[in-house]
Formats: sequence, C-alpha cells, structure tokens
Amino acid sequence: MHPSNRKEATRAAWLETLKKYLSVAAPDSDRYWSNRLDAASRDELTAIQNDKLAALAPFLYENSEFYRRRFDRLGLAPTDIRTVEDLPRWPVVTSKEMGEDAAQHPPYGTYQTIGAAEWADRGWMQFSTSGTTGTPRCVRYTHVDRPYWELANARALHSMGVRRGHTVFPLGGFGPHVFVWGATFALARMNIPVIPGGGLDTQARARVIDRFKPTVVACTPSYALYLGRVMQDMGIDPAASAVEILIVAGEPAVGVESTRRRLESLWNARVVEFYGCTEAAPHAGAFSCSYSCETGKTPFAHFMEDVAVWELVDSQTLKPVDEGERGVTVCTSLNSESSPQLRFLLGDYTTMSRETCACGRSHIRAMGSMTGRSDDAINLRGIKFFPSQIEEAVRAVTGTGDEFEIVLSTNADGLPIMTVRVEHVDHVNGAVSERVAMEIRSRCEVRADVEVLAPNTLPKTEFKARRVRRLS
Repeated sequence: MHPSNRKEATRAAWLETLKKYLSVAAPDSDRYWSNRLDAASRDELTAIQNDKLAALAPFLYENSEFYRRRFDRLGLAPTDIRTVEDLPRWPVVTSKEMGEDAAQHPPYGTYQTIGAAEWADRGWMQFSTSGTTGTPRCVRYTHVDRPYWELANARALHSMGVRRGHTVFPLGGFGPHVFVWGATFALARMNIPVIPGGGLDTQARARVIDRFKPTVVACTPSYALYLGRVMQDMGIDPAASAVEILIVAGEPAVGVESTRRRLESLWNARVVEFYGCTEAAPHAGAFSCSYSCETGKTPFAHFMEDVAVWELVDSQTLKPVDEGERGVTVCTSLNSESSPQLRFLLGDYTTMSRETCACGRSHIRAMGSMTGRSDDAINLRGIKFFPSQIEEAVRAVTGTGDEFEIVLSTNADGLPIMTVRVEHVDHVNGAVSERVAMEIRSRCEVRADVEVLAPNTLPKTEFKARRVRRLS
C-alpha cells in the first residue's frame, strides 16, 4: 500500500475507534455524566484501552515522524503495542525528548499527527506549555479533537458538582494555556453560563464576584488566595460571597492540606481539582469527586481511564512502580486526533489505588492527589524535598502570609544553603522565624534560614506561583 494510503487508512481506523467510545452529550444521571464510561468496571476499562491501543500505534507510526523514527530505532513494530501489557516495551517519552525534536524541527516538532495541511483544513486552537520546565512547546488541536475534549471535561466538571443553576467565573488571561479554555468550552457544552474573567485586573474581578455573584470560580490555588485577600482589603468578604466551588489547577492544592484548608476557610467553599497537561491530557486527566476531600481521610483525584492509560514510574529509573508505591505520572493519551502520545512523562508525584471509590467510579485514584513535580525537586546537601513540603511548613505557622519564597544559594565556603522568606504581621519577633524553621526541619529534615518580612513585601501571585529562586 502506498504510504499516503496507509496514513489515511490508519487515521480512519483510529477515528472510528474513538467514535465507539464518545461520551454522551448530556448527563445520564445526577451521579454520572456517562453511566457507561464513568461507572465502567475495571475489565471494561481495560477492554476500552486495549481496543484503542491496537488502533493508536499504527496511526502514530504512519502519521508522526517522531513516532515512526522511535519505533524503528527501538526495533518495534506498531503491532507490538496492542494492549496495556505491551506498554512497558515502549520507553517513557520525556519533555526533554520532545523539546529536542521541536528544536530540530521548528516550530512544532514532529510528535503530533497533523501538519500544515491538516491544520489549514481542520485546525481548532493552538496551545503551549507553561515553560516552567524548559522552552514552551506548542501543541495544535483540531475540530476533530474538540468534542472529545469538551465531553471529557464535562464529565469531570459534573463529577466536581458543577450543575445547571451554577454560574462559572474562569479567571485566566485566555492566553495559550489549556486549563480555562478547556473548562470554558465544556461549560458551553453543558449549557452552564460563564462570566469571562480574562483581561480584568484583580480588583475588577473582585467587583464581578460581589456584583454578579458567580457560584463557581476557576483559577490557580495561589491566585485564589491572592484574590480572596484583595477582596478583604476592598471590604468584600469572600466567605460571604456566592462562591460555592473553587476549581483549582496548575499547582498542587488538594494534596497540600494546609493550603486546601486555607482556601476553604478564606472562601467558605468546596475546593476541587483539575489535573492535566498540554501535550497528553489537555482535558481533565484527573479530577475530584464529592468524596475526594472527606475529613480525616486521604484526599485523592480520579484519573479518567477510558481516555488515557495512567501509570506511575520511578523518577530516576522510569521503571513502573507497584500499586501503593510512590511514583511520577506517565500518560498514554487515547482521546485525540492530533496529539495522542505513548507513555508521556508528566512527572507529578502520587500513589495509585484501584479500589472502587464511594462515588462508584472504579477508575484509578491518585491518593494524596498530586504533591509536586519531579523537575521541581530541591536537592540540598543530598536531601531531596519539594516546594509543597515547604508550603506545608509555612502554612503550619499561624499568621503567615499567603506568599513565600525559597531562595537557593551558596555561602562563602561553597556550601549550598536555603533561605525561606515569609511574611508575618509580627515580623520583628524572632520567634516566628524559629517556628517556621522548626516546621521545615520536621517535614524536610533540613536546616533552613528563615527571613520574616512585613506583610505585602513579596510579589503577589496572579497566575502560577514561582516559589523557588536560585542565585548564581
């Protein structure tokens, strides 16, 4: 068969397979958006994954130069990846590998399955990664992708408790990052009204909440803290507002108990989480349900397994870890024409459980939710820890501000040191510094210098917090 015919034939087979598992367009019940998919048994989920993988591998081989080169270099044929049991034969794909491909084939790289002709024919929207772990990578999605994206997000939002009667206020610049775009398109599909928050400063957003009374706010957790404090400064109590649900994404929140509790107290609202990535899970890869943050129990997020295969691997060896062991997330995306990926490393730490949730979903859960990226790990004199652990320590001291900064440097003797800068109204009292340092030692087993600043000294977070600063 001519290569162009193989390209089209594998695409047709892949799209036909996707259609078989397209979600319903409206909720089946108050409990699940799709009874068939959300309440699928483990055997049914595995069967869906296997059916999709058998069509996906040939499609990638014929439609992505990156994947064709990789298959050939590894001595594998597309038929070697037909089931979830076959996936370990395929080494994990890292963002570094994708970045190198994009640098060699600018500006888009060759890891997607569409090119200029396909983009001109059915292009929908271009997004980019945040660039927190390297040069941002652009990812293009098509109008074929859009309904799959919308319906996956609708299922997640339905699980979070978003219903007809709510009004949602998504707070993002509506730039090239996926989160608020994906949520907004899904809300349109759900017939739920939206008040766009892009282009407004924080005071204007506070006035929108006070005047128009949205019941759901979507943003990063650090921005939710900042917005709430600005409202208080304006004489508007966020806890007395109409906001019932805070949808947070982009940073760990549900898995950082002190931050989650601070948000819940500030807003008097339920905090739910939306997890994904631009390249492989632009729609909800993992999400909260009504049981995700029960008092006294480990918080968690549900992975959506009919649209992706989720694994955990060791952060160093990239080998799979056993259920219940801590590892970093790997995603095989099974829900896209333009950007399906085989074993892409997202790199967020969690543990997994296959026990059925009290909500009835048997989809794998991320226990403790997400607690930090492997790329964000701090290695101080041989001891590794994460900014989220420092965050827990800072929040554990009563009266500390919402902003903090981790400064990594080297002293005159060449020894790596860490200074944690926090804000506190009692900033001249050395006891505050001692308490924060003690909390850091108890959680991270390292000694840190602590600098206590007056309130409103540190820059305020208006998108994703950047907590770590490295001095040369």
